[in-house]
Amino acid sequence: MLLSTVLLQAAGAAIWGKVAGAAGAAVAAIAAAYGIGKIGQSAMEAIARQPEAAGNVRTSMLIIGALVEGACLFAIIACLLAIVVK
Repeated sequence: MLLSTVLLQAAGAAIWGKVAGAAGAAVAAIAAAYGIGKIGQSAMEAIARQPEAAGNVRTSMLIIGALVEGACLFAIIACLLAIVVK
């Protein structure tokens, strides 16, 4: 009886760990999509206000977007590693 209880607890913990890792990866992807959308929105508003600064705004937008994507990729890899390592 004791062995079956330990096995059931271990299986339950492994399943919840995988669910949490998948949910974390999904939240990271959704947050990155929202962040990039806000970056694009703000950049378009800035370009509409000052069209002569479009080049500088576009460059800044691309750099910040790349940083957001990098952070998202790091978070997704960390969540996927949490799923696989357990």
